[in-house]
Amino acid sequence: MSASPEKLKALLEPTIEELGYELVHLELATQNRNQVLRVYIDAPGGILVDDCATVSRQLSVILDVEDPLSQEYLLEVSSPGTDRPLAKPEHFQRFVGKKARIVMHGYVLGRRRFLGILIEANDQFAVMEIDGEEYELEYEGMESAWSLSFSQV
Repeated sequence: MSASPEKLKALLEPTIEELGYELVHLELATQNRNQVLRVYIDAPGGILVDDCATVSRQLSVILDVEDPLSQEYLLEVSSPGTDRPLAKPEHFQRFVGKKARIVMHGYVLGRRRFLGILIEANDQFAVMEIDGEEYELEYEGMESAWSLSFSQV
């Protein structure tokens, strides 16, 4: 059985941080019947291809030794790009005042999908403004969240 994304994060994040990067997001996906482990990293000065290669080499060693995945996989390490996944309260705080898209696991005031301006973020929830109305969205109820700071809404 493969490790969960949470266990993979716990396994890999310390090494990523020791190398001077931030683990922004990690996902396990299936692509053409192959398992893919995608790791998105960031740093204050941005990410270059050499940064991705450095992190990939280090993570490969850990994954080979620990063997947390039950089948063959492809490891992809990259920058999160212009539309950033928001996974930690600090990510939300960094993008206050920017456009964002949040999908909730369940309904909040009759809706699951929120597309608007992130106007506040603390340790428990984020507040979005959509068409003049404010929505308080708890992190633990979020299915996914992305900053759209460089995209069209």
